Amino acid sequence: MTNAGQLLRAKREQLGLTIREVETASQKLAALRGNDDLVINISRLSDFETKGIVPSIFRLYSLAVIYGMDYSELVSWYGLDLADQRRILGWEPTPKTNKTNLSAGLTEIEIPVRIDPGFDVTRTSNIGRLIERWGLVPLVFLRELSDSRFTYGYIGTQDFTMYPLLMPGSFLRIDETKTKIAQGMWRSEYERPIYFIESREGFTCSWCSLKGNQLTIQPHPLSPVPPRVMKHPHEAEVIGQVVGIAMNLSWGADVQQPQKERPALT
Repeated sequence: MTNAGQLLRAKREQLGLTIREVETASQKLAALRGNDDLVINISRLSDFETKGIVPSIFRLYSLAVIYGMDYSELVSWYGLDLADQRRILGWEPTPKTNKTNLSAGLTEIEIPVRIDPGFDVTRTSNIGRLIERWGLVPLVFLRELSDSRFTYGYIGTQDFTMYPLLMPGSFLRIDETKTKIAQGMWRSEYERPIYFIESREGFTCSWCSLKGNQLTIQPHPLSPVPPRVMKHPHEAEVIGQVVGIAMNLSWGADVQQPQKERPALT
């Protein structure tokens, strides 16, 4: 079985670096960072590669930088899986309450890899409830998706409640901490908060107003969908406020929206 020292040597040779070149590079890095602990001299690197000596955290950092590797991958060669830290968090209780934040060390993120096959693109949905399986993907730049304050929604292709402000087929980011409906005068339709609502009929995305326990779901004035009044929270519940939108502006170019019903002439 290949040990960590052999892996270090194989990586160095793969990059075409000599031991002296690694030493020189570490000296430059130490000068840049103002930390002599980052220096790896020739004899010490030889010990790492051939004698099973474990590098200090500073020298592991130097090797990661010089070899263009992720620090967590280099540490894993010595039997420590940083990703596993999240899974064993809390394995031993501490005597005092404390705050734990491991997001800064994440190298992988969970994203949906299987969606409920019953997902209907024509209906507005809460995407979080349609995800059947998550998978780990090493995409550090997607860390924000793991924020537990948010859920994600989808406006069905036949849902014209907020048309044309929000196009059918749009994806929504919903802040679940903002469930209180704001009241006030809005200078424009862009300032008025939009909410994601769950009722017995399903999900909808709209403006809202609340008077007593009467929740009015208010569509856009140009929408063909009529306003609805439901009892809150028994018939309709506010999931949260829409704080982000991903919208395809070219959607619906060849699709005709349903027309408003005209009153019969008497």
